[in-house]
Amino acid sequence: MSYLKFDKNLLINLDQSLTKEMLRTNQAGAYHCSTLPGCNTRKQHGLLVIPIPEKDNKNYVLLSSLDETVIQHGAEFNLGLHRYRGGVMAPAGHKYIREFDCESVPRMTYRVGGVILTKEKLFISNENRILIRYTLVDAHSATTLRFKPFLAFRESNALCVQNDAVRRDTEPADNGVAACLYDGFPTLYMQFSRKARWVAEGNWYNGIEYVKDLERGVPYCEDLWVPGYFEVPLRKGESVIFSAGVEPVKPASLKKMYENEIASRTPRSSFYNCLKNAAKQFYVRDGEDMYVISGFPWGVVLARNTFMSLPGLTLAIDHFDDYRRIMATALRALDAFLATGEKHSRLQGIDLPDIPLWAMWAMQQYDKSMGREEAARMYAAEAAGIADAILDNTHPNLRVDHTTGLIHTLGTSTPASWMNSMMHGRPVIPRSGLLVEFNALWYNALVFAAKLGEAAGMPAERVARWTEAAEKMRRPFADTFLNEAGYLYDYVDGTFADPAVRPNMAVAIGLDYSPLDRRQRKGVLDVVTRELLTPKGLRTLSPRSYGYRPFYLGSPEERELAMHQGPARPWLMGFYADAYLRVFGMSGVGYIDRMLIGFEDEMSQGCIGSLSQLYDGNPPFAGRGAVSHATNVAEVLRTLRTLKKLNV
Repeated sequence: MSYLKFDKNLLINLDQSLTKEMLRTNQAGAYHCSTLPGCNTRKQHGLLVIPIPEKDNKNYVLLSSLDETVIQHGAEFNLGLHRYRGGVMAPAGHKYIREFDCESVPRMTYRVGGVILTKEKLFISNENRILIRYTLVDAHSATTLRFKPFLAFRESNALCVQNDAVRRDTEPADNGVAACLYDGFPTLYMQFSRKARWVAEGNWYNGIEYVKDLERGVPYCEDLWVPGYFEVPLRKGESVIFSAGVEPVKPASLKKMYENEIASRTPRSSFYNCLKNAAKQFYVRDGEDMYVISGFPWGVVLARNTFMSLPGLTLAIDHFDDYRRIMATALRALDAFLATGEKHSRLQGIDLPDIPLWAMWAMQQYDKSMGREEAARMYAAEAAGIADAILDNTHPNLRVDHTTGLIHTLGTSTPASWMNSMMHGRPVIPRSGLLVEFNALWYNALVFAAKLGEAAGMPAERVARWTEAAEKMRRPFADTFLNEAGYLYDYVDGTFADPAVRPNMAVAIGLDYSPLDRRQRKGVLDVVTRELLTPKGLRTLSPRSYGYRPFYLGSPEERELAMHQGPARPWLMGFYADAYLRVFGMSGVGYIDRMLIGFEDEMSQGCIGSLSQLYDGNPPFAGRGAVSHATNVAEVLRTLRTLKKLNV
């Protein structure tokens, strides 16, 4: 039985099935995302959504959806599903669904009278092309399939409105047609593996609603252009493959292309395999460079999320070459910024003050996976350069106080940390001054740089500089952040110490090298466990703290206010697990293993096989935000790998 399988009863119940989404990517920035029944509920949903570098780094929806119709004896049975203005669901093709499973490829099974039809979708790796294979499993009489493409040709966060500028004509292509609705867009080639009849019958379909956008309080209604339809006759046992891409393809090659792509897939047959597949979907290859998409369907590349997620997305699944390639791309951008102040065109946020600190942490995970000698060979010089750059105060928003050794940053007007929600142009949480995780990461980085420098045979006086800097800040760290209640202040700015109980202290006690002793770490861990731990990670704020808002719901303003004021983040579970295992040793393995059950449950919820960006801080801990998020997938994978090593 498939690990991810859903039956008719769930699928035809739209209250349940429309909450379940599916994501596929090509590891080059393009993706397909929709709900299981195929009804798009977000403006970012689509069958083929691609970046267009010639325009910008944003994603564009070319092919929104493809409606299928089964025709027998002149009777038409439309399998499509859209929500139109006023909440009208049409043409209600979900009533023909019988089963969905997603082991090697997502497969939907439909039954229309005596017709049994399967539909399988996959992306071609590193190519802007989606393939859909239709197989007529059973039919008692002549059957024809009709395919109606809904075209958008717009930015994924925008909406299309009926207009006179649309190019209504299509051009012939082998077993299909080519269309380009507006200037500046690539041509979309829609082709079949066998002869297809094209009927040009252009129409606007008006008033298509996206219910998720409606719930989010943002524009949610658009018009889509349908230039005509294809018809393909099929006999029992036959298959036809539909291809949508920005380059033409030889129809005779589609079958082999499809089979070769399937052979390279990891079956989604377990919790680990689901996350492994999800991890690889975040990779983006661009020539010699390689990046990490932070989350879908937003599809941006962020420096902080790259370094935070890199170990889990690569090392935890034995993709060591991908780690080195992504790290090389990111470090080139970081080095350029530290040397000249130059910002990267694609890797956003390279100038943020904690980026060098997370880069050191990511290199440290390579050291733990590959060994000290290999890590020193690869990254000793890089770690040394970062440590010296920070000590020399070359970063514009990261300053070392050479009296205490602590580092401070300015975050009152622009967010400095990952808690970066904004309201009216100002940070919702103005974390400024001495930030607890910044200073813990800095201590950890100094100790790690010293150990790597020793292994690489660097001059003793240079290594001693880092060791002395770490030792200098050890006591001031505890004096500054550790309070009488036994937990850590979130940030200290002048005479103000923020008493809010937040999960950044979990980072401080989960690092390999912590400025706190074991007793102090246990005290902090107890508070984190008592006030922040949920089945979906750590809350961003304790329910006992002022301003707790556990539900990420409502208008854009309400969601910005709530984002870091209560909802839970799965990625923080990685640092919580590290802290717990360091305090309790092997006796904590079973406990952490049980805590991961809450994440396995999510494999059949939300975006199936992946983890959402955040979860409500109160039961039932519903997933919100981006449907698949890199740091969350990464840190759960890293924790699974840690447990596996301890259980060997």
